Amino acid sequence: YAFDPDLDMLYYGSGNPAPWNETMRPGDNKWTMTIWGRDIDTGEAKFGYQKTPHDEWDYAGANYMGLSEQMVDGKMTKLLTHPDRNGLVYTLNRENGDLVNAFKIDDTVNWVKKSNLKTGLPVRDPEYSTHMDHQAKGICPSAMGYHNQGIESYDPEKQLFFMGINHICMD
Repeated sequence: YAFDPDLDMLYYGSGNPAPWNETMRPGDNKWTMTIWGRDIDTGEAKFGYQKTPHDEWDYAGANYMGLSEQMVDGKMTKLLTHPDRNGLVYTLNRENGDLVNAFKIDDTVNWVKKSNLKTGLPVRDPEYSTHMDHQAKGICPSAMGYHNQGIESYDPEKQLFFMGINHICMD
């Protein structure tokens, strides 16, 4: 969890859908794998951004939510940065949930080709899908994730996040 006392908002992530067998649960499985921004006084959801619609890999997204203020398009902006188990680092405008950036932790992340910054959706690589009658090999990251539940730190002077990551893939 993270809290912004100026906005009176709480930020957290929701976990993965079940069962893991993706053919048994069609659709995006809203609101799993979502970064939530809630009003601390009313409990009202101000936004929800789903990172891995129809998660097939157990990339539960309930990890670190880092708050910072950085320049975006020439304007100081309140940001939320979330390194996810799925191997992507997401940055949202923490006032409204708009996606600012989503990038791979490193080039070995292969279940996704890229994130579409206009739609917010991942562009998947079907070779690494877990669908029936297909044995995907070398899916990166593994269910453990490239980033799991470690604690990060942010240096506002350098404007850098520091995090531990795993380099483990799976079949």
